[in-house]
Amino acid sequence: MKSLTLKHLRYFEAVARCGHFGQAADACAISQPALSVQVKELEALVGAPLIERTTRRVRLTGLGEAMADHARGILRAVDEIEDLARRANGPLTGRLRLGVIPTVAPYLLPRLIRAMPNRFPGLEPFPREAVTARLIESLLEGRLDTAIVALPISEPALVEHALFDEEFVLVRPLAEANLPVPNPDTLREMRLLLLEEGHCFRDQALSFCQLSSSSPRELMEGSSLSTLVQMVSAGIGVTLIPEMAVPVETRSAAVSVARLPAPRPKRVIGMVWRKTSPLTAHFTEIAELVRETATRAA
Repeated sequence: MKSLTLKHLRYFEAVARCGHFGQAADACAISQPALSVQVKELEALVGAPLIERTTRRVRLTGLGEAMADHARGILRAVDEIEDLARRANGPLTGRLRLGVIPTVAPYLLPRLIRAMPNRFPGLEPFPREAVTARLIESLLEGRLDTAIVALPISEPALVEHALFDEEFVLVRPLAEANLPVPNPDTLREMRLLLLEEGHCFRDQALSFCQLSSSSPRELMEGSSLSTLVQMVSAGIGVTLIPEMAVPVETRSAAVSVARLPAPRPKRVIGMVWRKTSPLTAHFTEIAELVRETATRAA
């Protein structure tokens, strides 16, 4: 009779999280038949079905939902035991599962990854770009070690470590370069291009302009800062972008960049990780490298 193993739990948790055997197999880097065998073995061990199988997606049974919650807790605890061993061996080595929000990743990650080998030669970064809500979910479930996000997050289970402040700048068509810089009241009347819902930078821009997503005025959306800047270049409207994005996003666009009147909008970029992580001291060192890298990039 087989015994329950961590492999059973990891593969089942992946199916529960992805809702699809194929996607779960990809996430675990194994074949779908091999993953299915492990899940069926787990069901045999507990003596009841955990998953309702359909042609497209899978649904958890009541027992499956409870089992998934327990599995995540067990896997988090195992990861923390592994982290304890990594801490005991001196300098941090091995993989670093690092989440980064999309309005930071393209501008900071390349520099950061190039800088890491000099400071942390045994560390292998595994970056993941996603919106804040997904990064926090992955952190809490133990699928990420730490993440670079805009603060505050206000999640009691996480440590928030502020890194640096960053201003927003106004991007306008090049033909408007000599026009007065609009204040928030004027900006509210202009055609404002924003990131689509789910991006924290969108919410910050709306807050500065004292607008809401349900505002009756039309708000045009894009999936990335690059798209927004190119739309401005085409004369469609104006947008706000974080200062670190300016060198990359404006070098091939016919736009002008202006600082907004005081009090200028800004955000706080920081790192977050679980309070229970035994790698807090190491993450603090990595956070300092992130801060230094961003300062050099400014």
